[in-house]
Amino acid sequence: MDFSSQRQWINALWILFALYWLVSAFKLKKTKRRESWGQRFVYVLPLVVAFYLLRRGAHYGLLAARFLPASDAAGWVGVALTAAGVAIAIWARWHLGANWSGVVTLKEGHELIRTGPYRNIRHPIYTGILLALLGTAVAVGEVRGLLGVAIAWFSFYTKARREESFLAQEFGDRFAEHTKRTGMFLPHFS
Repeated sequence: MDFSSQRQWINALWILFALYWLVSAFKLKKTKRRESWGQRFVYVLPLVVAFYLLRRGAHYGLLAARFLPASDAAGWVGVALTAAGVAIAIWARWHLGANWSGVVTLKEGHELIRTGPYRNIRHPIYTGILLALLGTAVAVGEVRGLLGVAIAWFSFYTKARREESFLAQEFGDRFAEHTKRTGMFLPHFS
């Protein structure tokens, strides 16, 4: 692997992210309640489209127009943003521990996590992934990257609203108080 290439660094960071997710998925609590497959499809399909737009070699007419000039500086800024986003997502995933699920669920013995990034952000995994996607979009430098980030934001917003509905039902006033002290995707310091 040629680590003088920004694209190779970005690919390696996404592989690291995927490997951490795969390994950590083996240590989860049993599911108590889960969303339907139809509900899941509403946010998974846009996420697939977003990642497709950011894939290497994708060129789509006007979407291939550059929003940043091609430069080493922009590429390395993209690598740094992708690395920061992957780090935030992994940090957040680590704090969720066995409460995590890729599907909107409530676990048996589910806990309301308020440590690490959850102290100030309700959905820091999505924050991290969005930052990593933005970094990838900056490195790509084409409008398709920004469109991919916007679509991913919509997908995560949709999923986050469903998660918050589950958490509000499970934790009531505790979750309501938590929402007042935290931002959905950006930090809220009280």
